Amino acid sequence: MKLIKLTAISAAVLASTAALAADPVIVVDNNDAVVYEAEPVAVAYQAEPAYAYNSDAGIVRNTTGAVVGGTKTFFQTAVNPASVSAEVGTLGYGANIGWSLNEKTELQAGWAGGDAAELFGGDFDANDVNYDVDTDFSNPYLGVQLRPTGNWFTMGAGIIVPDNEITATANAKDAGDNGYYPVDGARYFVGTPDADQVDLTRGDITEVGGVQADLEHRNKLAPYLTIGFRPNITNNFGVFGELGAAYLGKTTATVNANGANGALAEDQIKKELEDENYLEWMPIVKLGATYRF
Repeated sequence: MKLIKLTAISAAVLASTAALAADPVIVVDNNDAVVYEAEPVAVAYQAEPAYAYNSDAGIVRNTTGAVVGGTKTFFQTAVNPASVSAEVGTLGYGANIGWSLNEKTELQAGWAGGDAAELFGGDFDANDVNYDVDTDFSNPYLGVQLRPTGNWFTMGAGIIVPDNEITATANAKDAGDNGYYPVDGARYFVGTPDADQVDLTRGDITEVGGVQADLEHRNKLAPYLTIGFRPNITNNFGVFGELGAAYLGKTTATVNANGANGALAEDQIKKELEDENYLEWMPIVKLGATYRF
């Protein structure tokens, strides 16, 4: 009986002190003091994994070592641009902002403009008449830059919204009253030349005066393609160059010719200017520098 009583008491004490299982439990009867050390209670549990979000990479990472999938949301991409760039080229002077969609694809939004005439020579020829050019460019654009091989080589495509003012001033051949513009086989003289210089049978006109034309591209949206290079100089800074073209379409010319017979020359000069492919395909040549965040 004594042994049974002792066993029952010990079991009750052990059950009520499970939380302190590591401490010894002493059970005493009338005759002997017996010390029983309780076995530690094994508690099985599964710890919750800790995760950290890397906002730059757009990846949710398990801090115990495992990586689970994740991508940036559109909002996170929009408010965290990957780069800013400054550029100069045939579209003008400007800048753009880039957003990385992945390692090989970057979305760009930018603007280039100003007086860019000197960047592409400042003059052009139309049917043997040379024109000096003044410009006021505005070329906002949206495009995609690709790194198809994952290195510095790039390919670009996008849309320009051109709003370019182009003023062309004709330069007469020769000088003084003998100066003239060769137009469709005829000679349009600035002043009044000697009588033997004028051939009315071929349509020569005298006293045309100065000729100026305002040109406007007809395309309101101009697609473009480029190839280029974008090497990194440091972790943050890089440079780039691009070559390509944008299709701006034909031009509409508004011609003003002063002088007594200037109006007679305007229609023919307008026709010749609009028939020319002057900047129908706008060459794109640009250089710039990039800062990456």
